[in-house]
Amino acid sequence: MSESEARPTNFIRQIIDTDLASGKHTSIHTRFPPEPNGYLHIGHAKSICLNFGIAQDYQGQCNLRFDDTNPEKEDIEYVESIKNDVNWLGFEWSGEICYSSNYFDQLHGFAIELINKGLAYVDELSPEQMREYRGTLTQAGKHSPYRDRSVEENLALFEKMKNGEVEEGKMCLRAKIDMASPFMVMRDPVIYRVRFANHHQTGDKWCIYPMYDFTHCISDALEGITHSICTLEFMDNRRLYDWVLENITIDCTPHQYEFSRLNLEYTVMSKRKLNQLVTDKLVNGWDDPRMPTISGLRRRGFTPGSMREFCKRIGVTKQDNTIEISSLESCIRDDLNENASRAMAVLDPVKVVIENFDGETETLMVANHPNKPEMGTREVPFSRELYIEGEDFREEANKKYKRLVLGKEVRLRGAYVIQAERIEKDAEGNITTIYCTYDKDTLGKNPADGRKVKGVIHWVSAEAGIAAEIRLYDRLFTVPNPGAADDFVSVINPESLTVLHGFIEPSLVTAEAEKAYQFERIGYFCADNKDSSADHLVFNRTVGLRDTWAKIGD
Repeated sequence: MSESEARPTNFIRQIIDTDLASGKHTSIHTRFPPEPNGYLHIGHAKSICLNFGIAQDYQGQCNLRFDDTNPEKEDIEYVESIKNDVNWLGFEWSGEICYSSNYFDQLHGFAIELINKGLAYVDELSPEQMREYRGTLTQAGKHSPYRDRSVEENLALFEKMKNGEVEEGKMCLRAKIDMASPFMVMRDPVIYRVRFANHHQTGDKWCIYPMYDFTHCISDALEGITHSICTLEFMDNRRLYDWVLENITIDCTPHQYEFSRLNLEYTVMSKRKLNQLVTDKLVNGWDDPRMPTISGLRRRGFTPGSMREFCKRIGVTKQDNTIEISSLESCIRDDLNENASRAMAVLDPVKVVIENFDGETETLMVANHPNKPEMGTREVPFSRELYIEGEDFREEANKKYKRLVLGKEVRLRGAYVIQAERIEKDAEGNITTIYCTYDKDTLGKNPADGRKVKGVIHWVSAEAGIAAEIRLYDRLFTVPNPGAADDFVSVINPESLTVLHGFIEPSLVTAEAEKAYQFERIGYFCADNKDSSADHLVFNRTVGLRDTWAKIGD
């Protein structure tokens, strides 16, 4: 991460400053604990930047810990993708990667301790009965008929669960807390359940698995975490977090702090819904550039710096809100406007023939960035036949139209002034060829006789240009809050992906995957990191040059 990126401040950092000043802590230890049941999305990027950023700025430590207590939904593919995402964003975890499954033996021991203290019992209520017994927000729950089993009976039954002698759903281990608590999470929560599932780290060693709320706080304590930072939906769970640590024999007692999760317009952040999009093939995988996943945004051309800048701009608060997607797009525009090399591509080609050009193909030297000479120049071939954008020519136009008009002049970017003389059309009336002349004395300078040429258009040599597939990505949903729709699938944007077949200048043949380019006058693009090859070049639009959606909404 760049040292020049300004250090942010927020209420969590203020707490840390106070804790260090008071001597409560002498060093800071955070963690990022994703569940490996899907790819990370931009909301996770906010948490990554917060936890790793704090460790970095306070010369502390930040663990990467996989919360892997639900083997049926987890996969090693997700583990690897998460590691890649953290590294790509510019962060390194402290020491070895941690897994909650590393602590299964200790977690089992703490469960035994709670049973021996009379604070946990094996329950045989069905899931339906358990919901009925739990009560409601306005009505207290009632005790399970199995709640007052003896310690010896609970130990024996828990051992049977551990040994695989109990069917799934027939028994579970519950904490004995308070069925009348106004907080539902404290009404004798389940802390262990039976699952006959192969685990990606422990194989078939276990057939009982601890629940998140039991595992998370103990994992934090075992790792010496000082500030356990999570999102607001876990605020009530803090009571259970503290209860578990207060009732087991453990040295470290970390504290949980909550901040608001990231809600972003025109996206869904629910892993269940993202998984549905992938499973139902409504998108082309977790890394589809329309997805809000980190890998999808990366494939689309977003940079680590733009993502970190976005997370810095939106800040860390306790106030739930929804961020306009234009804020995210502004960050990548600012980044790429400054750092992306320029190039030319024609997405909707129409042929131009320069009738008075009789020589060999010329090689022009064109700047890679208009304001950064240090980025150098590139060779761009100029030939008798060119391609320009269909929308850059009109037979007739008013004075506001600054592009090519029949009988008038325009400048080709980095090249000559041309004038349209005549056109050819096909049987349907579509323009197939524009015949032009050029002023050979206008390379890099204005016409000698002082006439004004106001318009500039981009172009590609028809002889040297390379065919390419251009993918124009747009917002995946047509409404700002698709999660609020009765059926979020029904508001998918049918025009979220448009595939065009155009031509690019030859310098782009060697474009590295994910490297950003500004296609002049069109937008920012990058070579696809999956489908693009020397035989079939594919470029993804990262973002347009300006926010066209804002205009549509006006």
